[in-house]
Amino acid sequence: MTQEMSFDLKLARECAQAISAACGVGCVVTDARGQLYCEEGYGCASCQLCLAAGRRPEDCVQSQIYGMAEAARFGGKYIYFCPMGLTCFVSPILEDEEVTAKLTVGPFLMVDRQDFIACDLEGQMGLCGHPLENVTALLDQIPYVPAEKVTAMSNLLFMAVGFLNNVSAANRMLEVQGSTAIQGQVTAYIQQVKNDSAAPPYPLETERALLRAVRNLNKGEAQRRLNELMGYLFFSSGGDLARIKTQIYELLILISRAAIDAGASPEATLAANHQYLQGINSLQDFDGLCLWFTKAVGALMDSVFDCAGARHTSVIHQTVQYLNTHYSEKITMEKMAQQVYLSPPYFSRIFKEEMGEPFTAYLNRIRIDRSKELLRQKNIRLTDIAQLVGFEDQSYFTKVFKKQEGVPPLRYRESHTKDMKARGQEPQQKRQSFSRRK
Repeated sequence: MTQEMSFDLKLARECAQAISAACGVGCVVTDARGQLYCEEGYGCASCQLCLAAGRRPEDCVQSQIYGMAEAARFGGKYIYFCPMGLTCFVSPILEDEEVTAKLTVGPFLMVDRQDFIACDLEGQMGLCGHPLENVTALLDQIPYVPAEKVTAMSNLLFMAVGFLNNVSAANRMLEVQGSTAIQGQVTAYIQQVKNDSAAPPYPLETERALLRAVRNLNKGEAQRRLNELMGYLFFSSGGDLARIKTQIYELLILISRAAIDAGASPEATLAANHQYLQGINSLQDFDGLCLWFTKAVGALMDSVFDCAGARHTSVIHQTVQYLNTHYSEKITMEKMAQQVYLSPPYFSRIFKEEMGEPFTAYLNRIRIDRSKELLRQKNIRLTDIAQLVGFEDQSYFTKVFKKQEGVPPLRYRESHTKDMKARGQEPQQKRQSFSRRK
């Protein structure tokens, strides 16, 4: 098998050993389809949680392949949840721009062990009895890693795999190609402006399109709009480099705010802006300024990717835990975003991307599932049930219930009562005391 490999397995094994020893987590080297080459520490190959929970091992492999595809898409690293809710991150090993293998770190816990058992195993997966006991026993082998360290660890993996991929040589070639492409687009835009009969006004729509592209992390569109703006600035300033620098730095401030809206760290972005202010003063020609500006914008967008994986897993996990515990309270998407220190638009977007449905739909599904448990008890009024699961209005509760279950709440209760009688069981008659959380 080794002779057929297009990468250095010995070097990959040494990278896995270093990452595992330095970070205290498992690391595996596999091919692009998930076949194991080697494992260091307690990694995905040793993890038996899926088997203990009655899940298919293929699901774990598929999550690895998904993580690898996202890593290739998002710049060489990606942090994700495995089917059991544990955290992993991965970087692909490339050969001629094709993924030939990957290094996967994990699994590990990013939340308290008891919270994981209560919210993920019991709440989300519905485990109980022997399967829950078996999985809980295996958790002693799973390390805990605080969220603030996960990004640093994924960066270490990225740099280690970057060494395998000979990233430095590739970057030098890409820089030359990128500089040539930038100059070609800027020159084309300047020529287009020159051909117009009148001097055009400042392209405000182009600036807005650039900021939208940054918020949406669309690098291709951001680069195109950036080149158009630089072409306009050069033409309108008459080549005055000092004036161009001032305008570019003003643009950089706007782009920084867009990056923060997209999820970049405000503190890190402000610190980077201070460095940019110092760096821009040393540039002596327009070509160098163009390349510098492109790199600065790229770095701002990369900063979103750097923290997005860890922040996404942590934020979504916090949100799911919170909703499962506080579903009976008045919860809005804006309040939840504030709870996890994100802007509402950004939180809304990543929640839908990660969970596959909007925030409100997910919350309503939790509430309806809880209401079904209460509806099986005949002594609780429908109005009380609506309030106990977080709906302030009974009619809205009925509407949401029917949409999710296909029948109104009372019809569901009647159907459940008939089923129990048919099985020779009686619904619970004992009155229970409920108090709505405040």
